[in-house]
Amino acid sequence: MSRVTYHIVEHDGGWAYKVDDVFSETFPTHDLARKAADTAAREQNVGGRDEAILYEDASGRWHEETAKGGDRPETEVKEG
Repeated sequence: MSRVTYHIVEHDGGWAYKVDDVFSETFPTHDLARKAADTAAREQNVGGRDEAILYEDASGRWHEETAKGGDRPETEVKEG
């Protein structure tokens, strides 16, 4: 199972959460950024229906596979 970590960080004159190198919107306070990250982490765990997906890889080849709706990552929220 994969893991997604939301990091609470100072960003653009305020606070944001970050996953890998991607920042959320900027929040005026640490507490608001933390609440938003907690919400995003909870929503990440909600399963859905199985879906057929089609995607192109870096070499230009197309792939089709089934994404399992219940295959959700583990999530956590950390400081920094």
